[in-house]
Amino acid sequence: MSGRSLGRRFGWLWAAYAVSTFGTWLAFDAFALIAILVLHAGPTQVSLLAATGLAVGAVVAVPLGPWVEFRRKRPVMVAMDLTRFVALLSVPAAYALGLLGFVQLLVVSVVVGAAGIAFTAASGAYLKALVPPEDLLVANGRFESTTWTATVLGPPVGTAAIGLFGPVMTVVADAVSHLLSAAGIRAIGGSEPRPVRTGAQGARLRPGDLLEGWRYILTHPTLRPLFFNTVLVNGLILATSPLLAVLMLGELGFAPWQYGLAFGLPCVGGIVGARLARPLVARFGRHRVMLTAGALRACWSLGPAFIRPGLAGLVLVIAVEFGLIACMGVFNPVFATYRLDRTATDRIARTLSAWSVTSKATVAALTGLWGVLAGITGPRTAIAVAGLLILLTPVLLPRRDHAPHREPDPVRSGSDTP
Repeated sequence: MSGRSLGRRFGWLWAAYAVSTFGTWLAFDAFALIAILVLHAGPTQVSLLAATGLAVGAVVAVPLGPWVEFRRKRPVMVAMDLTRFVALLSVPAAYALGLLGFVQLLVVSVVVGAAGIAFTAASGAYLKALVPPEDLLVANGRFESTTWTATVLGPPVGTAAIGLFGPVMTVVADAVSHLLSAAGIRAIGGSEPRPVRTGAQGARLRPGDLLEGWRYILTHPTLRPLFFNTVLVNGLILATSPLLAVLMLGELGFAPWQYGLAFGLPCVGGIVGARLARPLVARFGRHRVMLTAGALRACWSLGPAFIRPGLAGLVLVIAVEFGLIACMGVFNPVFATYRLDRTATDRIARTLSAWSVTSKATVAALTGLWGVLAGITGPRTAIAVAGLLILLTPVLLPRRDHAPHREPDPVRSGSDTP
């Protein structure tokens, strides 16, 4: 996979993705740390900050999907990167002036979340136009490997930077990464034809366009089950993440460095899985690999409910997380390619936007719900309940592979062909 060239223009897109992803992981949990260390916020405020950024950002992003659909994607991506740059840079600026407050962190988290959803919608549509269908899996595999590499390296480097330079330094780095990403996307060059609304679509944005992404997903025979599967699996996994931190760092007495090791080291599995995705698809077929990896990734989340103190408990967490992340490393690029292939070109931005909005809103809702459940039953029981529910999610995976969607692509016939 690494030796296959996808052209100079994809190289710029990949470089932009890499720098912004590393910046995001460098600033992982930066707002929570700033709220605790600078604003002396309590657990309720920190939880509110995390949930509000996801939920309100998702709501704000609802009209952005239709807006993105009928605009050139590259300028939208640049605009969203610059929006995140300005919003994030306002935090260290306010901190330097002694004006930083909790409300500003909330507003910035909402703006960054909404801009991220719009960027994802635009970049997915742009990728489908930029890369031939037979190379989409290669491209998505490279993005997946980059994500897990940034996940391994970013948080430790970010934590060290906070210790050396103060609590807002990683936010500065994250802001600059989006500025560099915008520059990389601009450097792609070439022209991009403006999408045209034809026929019944008319010339203006209609209120019904806001729901078109969900309508398309829910009426599609294979996207619909994948939608419910991925939203539920991601939501349940992320909802238990803070509970696992409470269990390990509180009740079980693991040191912070052990906690970091338990979730940093297994991310190597994501890199391995992403590199295996294409060879596995070549040998066994895309649908079979997606179905198998999707089912296997549901088998691990019950394991953390059985953690015990000491080395054995640490090894158990590392093994469980490695297995989960390796399966996700295979599943995610295959799934992303499958979704792009099954989505009509004039529905991509709205479909991806609807998917992201639902996913983030679900994570916010389940995180709050599982926090309440953990308060009643304890974190271990809440983690076990989530693990049992995840075991049921493979039934939502599509059992049959429908004929691939193929349609004339006006973008590919123009000057955007690599």
